Amino acid sequence: MPSTTRNTLIGGLIAGAVFSARSLGRSRRIYDLMNKVVLITGASRGLGLVMAREFAARGARLVICARDAEELERARAELSDSGANVVALVADVTVQGDIERLRDSVYAHFGRVDVLVNDAGVIAVGPFDKMTVADYEEAMQTHFYGPLYTTMAFLPGMRERGHGRIVNISSIGGKITVPHLLPYCVSKFALAGFSEGMRAAVKRDGVYVTTVCPGLMRTGSPRHAEFRGQLENEYAWFTAADSLPGLSIDATRAAHTVVDACVHGDAELIMPVSAWLGVKTNALAPGIASDVLSLSERLLPQANGSDGDKRRGAELGRDAIPAWLAARDDKAAVQNNEMPLPR
Repeated sequence: MPSTTRNTLIGGLIAGAVFSARSLGRSRRIYDLMNKVVLITGASRGLGLVMAREFAARGARLVICARDAEELERARAELSDSGANVVALVADVTVQGDIERLRDSVYAHFGRVDVLVNDAGVIAVGPFDKMTVADYEEAMQTHFYGPLYTTMAFLPGMRERGHGRIVNISSIGGKITVPHLLPYCVSKFALAGFSEGMRAAVKRDGVYVTTVCPGLMRTGSPRHAEFRGQLENEYAWFTAADSLPGLSIDATRAAHTVVDACVHGDAELIMPVSAWLGVKTNALAPGIASDVLSLSERLLPQANGSDGDKRRGAELGRDAIPAWLAARDDKAAVQNNEMPLPR
């Protein structure tokens, strides 16, 4: 047999063996969610709420938390009406004392937390020159210190019981720095690094940490993002990208995939395929990826407007957004509690 053919055959056999071993290991890690206690931060709306629906459908008991009491109550009522066993607790993940009080309340009610999902998030959109130190501090407090506080609060109980799951919702922005989202990306990079390191540190204790890096999702979230620079134009491009078919992923499908990764104890989940391809391209050809991102930066709105301007999407006009995309965003926002139901 020629050496090239032999090497190809050996390589194929090794690859097949590795794939089979990984598949077997994944099946052995399956975590039954029935009656498990799942705590989700940032669960009053958006992906957090959609994941809560998915966990409830698989028999889990829920603890949802967020800062906005009114939004949180709407989410709790919806989940409860659908048959979920759910407790809603107001908490700010950026305040360690809030998380300690949250832990005490959850333990008093359910006695434990089996699955921790760190989803709470903030988004500041705009050119680098218009971002402030406060934008970076808020992003880091929410996306890094928040998950750090919750992990410190709930990991000891998981270790003591010898099992558990932690799911950290990072972002494609935690793998590739997206233009006009620098504070967000910096903090998501920090979360991804923390999450990967934690998996190595606690796997031996029966606790599996999953790092989730989704691309854009159709949740209706742009109205809660905060914008700097050319406010209406920044809002327009961000909403269009967030709603465009092919570029963004349906939130329900995303939540189903995230929960599957949690159940199987996967190390990492990057979705959709476009995000996965972007990450691989950046790893294999960083120069080309950097050139593409630089071009994108030049095509986005430039740094006009006063330095002090910062407004939420819900406060901005939508004239620059195509009507059909605006309608998609509105539909997702209503479905996922990003805005109140119309009366």
